Amino acid sequence: MAAAAAAQGAMAVSRRKSMWVGTPEIYFHKNIDNSRLVKVEDPRRSREMRQFGIALSCLFLLVMTYAWQHFKAIEYGYQIESMKIERDSMAEMNRALRLEDASLRDPERIDVMARKLGLQSPQAGQVMRLDTSADSGGAPVMASVSTVSEFSVR
Repeated sequence: MAAAAAAQGAMAVSRRKSMWVGTPEIYFHKNIDNSRLVKVEDPRRSREMRQFGIALSCLFLLVMTYAWQHFKAIEYGYQIESMKIERDSMAEMNRALRLEDASLRDPERIDVMARKLGLQSPQAGQVMRLDTSADSGGAPVMASVSTVSEFSVR
């Protein structure tokens, strides 16, 4: 018990001594006039600094080019994925529309709907064909196929 009390007392003394270690420092303000000093230009140091600046600029440009390419590749990857998702959804919509079109064009469905509306099958002579372009003799023709004769000139 006494040893513990002695150790605590020693720690308290060491704490107090650590605050007052050494002599106190006193600072005096002294004005120094450097206006008459002239800096001598060192051409070797200037050349080294210029080379260092150029090398640092090249390194910066390389890093920025790499970063730009990297981020563009990531951006293009996201665009490709979104376009693939859009393409898949459009393909699914196209498939659904084709199924709907096929179901709407079903002749049995059309016949059932026509009978519900009170329509009947056409009688003989009631059907008129609209694609009678071959029968019209004097009507203007948009395009026609004809054989070409070969002439030889002597």
